[in-house]
Amino acid sequence: MLRPLLPLLLLTMAVPARAQDESSGRLAAPSQATLVARYGVNPQQMGELRLPRGKGPFSVAVVIHGGCWDATRGDLRDTAPLAEALAARGIATWNIEYRRTGTPGGGWPGTFEDAAAATDHLAVLARSQPLDLAHVAMVGHDVGAQLALWVAARPKLNYPIAGAVAVKPVTAVAIDGPGADAQLCGDTAATRLMGGTPAEKPEAYALASPQAHLPLGVHQLIVAGALGDQMAPYVQAALASGDTVVKLAPGGADHRNVIMPGTPQGKQVADFIAAQAFGE
Repeated sequence: MLRPLLPLLLLTMAVPARAQDESSGRLAAPSQATLVARYGVNPQQMGELRLPRGKGPFSVAVVIHGGCWDATRGDLRDTAPLAEALAARGIATWNIEYRRTGTPGGGWPGTFEDAAAATDHLAVLARSQPLDLAHVAMVGHDVGAQLALWVAARPKLNYPIAGAVAVKPVTAVAIDGPGADAQLCGDTAATRLMGGTPAEKPEAYALASPQAHLPLGVHQLIVAGALGDQMAPYVQAALASGDTVVKLAPGGADHRNVIMPGTPQGKQVADFIAAQAFGE
């Protein structure tokens, strides 16, 4: 009964997903944020807010990068181009950093607490910024997809880590995750994240698995890049639970280009999110 929870956590990433200049292969410069804010005292507990042009209030996408939950594999610069592209489409974006394995407080439950706290921090930002908190979507890539789905499930959790939910997302977007290919992240990625195996920490694994909390009760968008086959079990379970799911599989997509709006695949993904999650 416990083993299916482990593959759900093993969201994979063949290489760090940091955005690159397609013609040169160089890392692209991070796009400019409207505001950089902290939601906690740890250096990793911060995010970049980007606002569209205009007065607002604006719907919000909480953007969560991947990297195998490992502090040495990627950061919020990976998803900065996607955050900028969504802002250009009229959506405010809150591109977050969070504690991961290899940093103090990373792993279970700190990584999950950060995803929740960062989302709830929108209520603080909305005091001074034109944000529409009735229309919030979680947008995650790679392991960020697992965290995005988990935050969407949080109102259902009867556990202290869920806390008092200040912001309730209405949509969750999973980009090339969740998946089950442990070879790319390594067999021990989930064990390091959770601080033990499923047999050793069954309650924690059950709480961390979005699939264990279906139906999530939110609209879900699934984008398949390299991991379409690995994502299929979650998609099938979500549909069977009664959740609404809309899928996109861009032609020529891989794990990287789906979050690079400068590519045809990345542009299609940004357009898909804007239209399906926000009606833009």
